[in-house]
Amino acid sequence: MWIAYAFSSAFFAGITAVLSKIGIKNINSNLATAIRTTVVLFFSWIIVFVCGVQNEILQIQQKTLVFLVLSGAATGASWLCYFKALQLGSVSKVMPIDKSSTILSMILAFIFLKEEVTLLKIFCITLIAVGTYMMIEPGKNKSKIEKDGSSWFIWAVMSAVFAALTSILGKVGISDVDSDLGTAIRTVVVLIMAWLAVFVTNSRYDIKRIDGKSFFFLVISGFATGLSWLSYYKALKEGPASIVVPIDKLSILLTMLFSCVVLKEEVTNKSLTGLLLLAGGTLLLIV
Repeated sequence: MWIAYAFSSAFFAGITAVLSKIGIKNINSNLATAIRTTVVLFFSWIIVFVCGVQNEILQIQQKTLVFLVLSGAATGASWLCYFKALQLGSVSKVMPIDKSSTILSMILAFIFLKEEVTLLKIFCITLIAVGTYMMIEPGKNKSKIEKDGSSWFIWAVMSAVFAALTSILGKVGISDVDSDLGTAIRTVVVLIMAWLAVFVTNSRYDIKRIDGKSFFFLVISGFATGLSWLSYYKALKEGPASIVVPIDKLSILLTMLFSCVVLKEEVTNKSLTGLLLLAGGTLLLIV
C-alpha cells in the first residue's frame, strides 16, 4: 500500500505546477502565491496534528528556530520567484531550472556542510546541468512573451538559488526538531512573506478581480501540494525511504507530461533527451 502512497505523492507534486500555471494566468503572481500558500499551510498543520508533535514546539531551541525562519524566508522568496517565472514562461522550461537547484544545493553542501565529494556526485551534477541546458533551449513554437525577453529565465534562476538556500538552511534547522513540525513552521513564514509581498505591491485589490476559474485552480494547486505532502509522509512511514524518495522525484516526468497534454507545450527530441538526463542524474543521486 505504501507504494501507492509514494506514487500518489509524485502524481500530486507533478500536477501542482500545471494547475498553478493555469491559476496564475490572469492574476498577479504574488497574490496567487499567497492564496495557494494559505491552502498549503492548512495541510502542513494537519500533518503536525496527525503525527501528534504539536507540543514539541515549546521545546525548540533558539538557534533551531532562527534557521527554520531563515529557511522559511528562503522558501518564500523561492516560491514568489517561481510563480512569477511560471506566469511569464512555459512550465516545460521553468520546471527544469527550478529542479536544477539540486546542483547548487550540492555545491553549498560541499562548502558549508562539509559533505563528501565523490566522482558519482560530480557525474550526477554534470548530467543534471547538461539536461537542464538541453530542456531550456527555445522551441519553434515558443510563446510571444518568451520571445519578448528572458525575464522568465531570470525569475526561474532566482527561484532555484533560493530553493538551494532553503535546503541548506533547512538541513541545519531541522536537525533538532521533528521534520513535519519544522515544515509547518517554515510554511507560516512563507505565508507571511507572501501576504507582505501582496500588500507591498498593492495587489491585494486584485483579489476582487480574480475570476472563478483562476481561483479554483489556485485552490486546487494548493490542495495538490498538501495531498502530495500527506501521501509522502504516509509512504515514508510505511515503506523504505530509499525507494519512496526516488518515486517522489519522478514528479518532474509527470509535470512534463501534463504540460504537454493539458497546456499543449512543445517538447522536442532534444528537450526529451535533456529530461532523461536530468531525471537520470537525480535518480542516481538518490540511489
